Amino acid sequence: MNTRFLHIGLFVTLMVLSTTVMAQNQKIGFFESDFILSNIPEYSGIEQRLQLLSDTWQQEIEEMEAEITALEEDYAAKEILYTEDIRAEKKREIEQKKSARDAFLNEKFGPDGEYFRSQDELLEPIMRQIFTAVSEVARKQGFDFVFDRSGDIYLVYARNEWNLNESILIELGIDIE
Repeated sequence: MNTRFLHIGLFVTLMVLSTTVMAQNQKIGFFESDFILSNIPEYSGIEQRLQLLSDTWQQEIEEMEAEITALEEDYAAKEILYTEDIRAEKKREIEQKKSARDAFLNEKFGPDGEYFRSQDELLEPIMRQIFTAVSEVARKQGFDFVFDRSGDIYLVYARNEWNLNESILIELGIDIE
């Protein structure tokens, strides 16, 4: 019985040591995409174009806000003079203006809005160049993993020998071609 525990203990110790040795042989690097982007000359022009778009839309939003505020102030000042029908009509008009503003905000700055589509469209070629360069540097310098640590940390490159997809599918009993 004691021999069995000794064998299990020895096995676990060897596994931990071999895992530690393997982990020590891995080469991990990082870069900061914000820093890289700030040093690419084309990025400055893209940033200016996006800022111009944003400023133009922001001006439109401010005009809508001013119109809504004016309508609300006018309504508050004259509410007691209005009939019930006119009150309802004025409230409806204010709500329609607010809805139009909200729809405009979502159309321009929402998750699927024009600003983010434009940003993706303009930055995509530069980002592709950066990720190609990262992959090339990682391959040439023998890195196993490379992370982008600007903002959230993203794994950008991983040597394919560490890809477990095929093993996981086999473990799940799924045949792969």
